[in-house]
Amino acid sequence: MKARITGVATYLPQRTMTSAEVERRIEGYVPYRGVVERLTGIRSRHVAGDHQQASDLAAEAARELDHAEADLLIFASASQDMVEPATAHIVAAKLGLSCPVFDVKNACNSMLNGIQVAEALILSGAHRKVLVCSGEIPSRAIRWKVRDRTEFVNSFAGYTLSDTGAAVLMSADPERGIFYRDFSADSTAWAIGTLPGGGSTHPRDPEYSYFRGDGRRLKEAFERVGPDLFLNALKRTGLTWDDFAVVAVHQVALPYLRFLAKVLDIPDDRLVVSLPEHGNCASATLPLQLALGGWRPGDRVALLGLGGGISTGVMLVEM
Repeated sequence: MKARITGVATYLPQRTMTSAEVERRIEGYVPYRGVVERLTGIRSRHVAGDHQQASDLAAEAARELDHAEADLLIFASASQDMVEPATAHIVAAKLGLSCPVFDVKNACNSMLNGIQVAEALILSGAHRKVLVCSGEIPSRAIRWKVRDRTEFVNSFAGYTLSDTGAAVLMSADPERGIFYRDFSADSTAWAIGTLPGGGSTHPRDPEYSYFRGDGRRLKEAFERVGPDLFLNALKRTGLTWDDFAVVAVHQVALPYLRFLAKVLDIPDDRLVVSLPEHGNCASATLPLQLALGGWRPGDRVALLGLGGGISTGVMLVEM
């Protein structure tokens, strides 16, 4: 028995914001015009309505799938509605589901890890149809009032972020599904990118409610980890990237995507470049690329995850 991805759906809020609009919204420090798009390649990103929560985006995506018979719901996201209860309960209530639920959280790898957990539970026989969903609203953690250049640099990663909902339906299948997965982490780098507020360290101070990170150090941390996790997936399966209809890669900036694709030797025609028009969709990035990609049932797809903390993951799937 295998765990097969039987459905993928995304929800993109109608409101969008260009990089030029992002720069105009910043108060205090005035960045060089065009710097966000020049450094990231992002032209536009999605912004949830003020009335929408992370659970709403996840539920909107899930409604596009045949989720009624799901016997488990996993909410896998870097965002959440509130500290307690698990956002999965709120999503399930909005969908009218009465199955067991829980949250999985690991920065931009949350969705990939949620799929990993769902696969394990399907293979164990505990569940047969699992809905894994995400609602990312990182726009709520963007710093718009900036004192100086140093604070702008520390807040820069936030200006790449985009609000997105995603859902993946997984079912037991005797023939095809996930056939390879591997994950790693270098947790010594956890402090490079953080959203520190709301936990026990900074429970109430609003100053810690904004995303902060050093993009240069984060890039260096991923370079230290190296590409072996991804290349070993090919070596151990005897496949090449040409054997995949889609190679979905988490995307934060076009220069780093090009660098990673060159290191891994991924053909351009296998990549789904979602970043310019959709921004950094956090853990919803990989499902978004599957939804945009040109695959058919029976095709192989590769999911390559990169997350703060830092962690990496790879999953090879026969759809």
